[in-house]
Amino acid sequence: MGGRTVSDLGRIIQTDADVAEGAAWLAQKDARFAQALEQTGPLPLRLKPDGFRGLLEIIVSQQVSVASANAIRARMQAAGLTTQAAVLEAGEEGLRHAGLSRPKIRYALILATSDLDYASLHDLDDSDAMARLTAITGIGPWSAQIYVMFCMGRADVFPPGDLALQVAAQNLFDLPARPGAQELSELAQAWTPWRSVAARALFAYYHILKNREGLG
Repeated sequence: MGGRTVSDLGRIIQTDADVAEGAAWLAQKDARFAQALEQTGPLPLRLKPDGFRGLLEIIVSQQVSVASANAIRARMQAAGLTTQAAVLEAGEEGLRHAGLSRPKIRYALILATSDLDYASLHDLDDSDAMARLTAITGIGPWSAQIYVMFCMGRADVFPPGDLALQVAAQNLFDLPARPGAQELSELAQAWTPWRSVAARALFAYYHILKNREGLG
């Protein structure tokens, strides 16, 4: 396993208790998180499948609504398009039939032909794992961050380019404008070592805002 230990790599989120520990830390760190968590209730674990299937589902989720992503994932699962072999056999026509756009068809096929060793990612620290992921065409920083957070369970990763997190942070922290990725990344430094739980809290808070104010 490359000689790396869990302690070298930071906390790994595996259970609801891990998320609750991080949420309690954030609430103690910043009263505004405490206020948000009073509204959201317990945060979800949100862990996703590891490996090819998990990364493919993240590609499907890129730049589309949650509803659209869920619909496409359901069609892909119904068609058995969850393995590298199945995606390659389906080809462009099969992926198009499942609802993938032309760019995502290309990314899915590139991923299916890649020799990425998913197990070895667990031996890498967060930045090295994300670098390995973003070396694959179609996997940008957001996709790599989401994979490391929710498929690998890393506790201290944050995707500052996510629009929902930016909107939630603007509202929760009473910022004059929606923060950009750089500003939100700097703000999130204060939430180490639980930035992945902070992201869960802000995602949950965004859903409350969306329901309350009709945010898109």
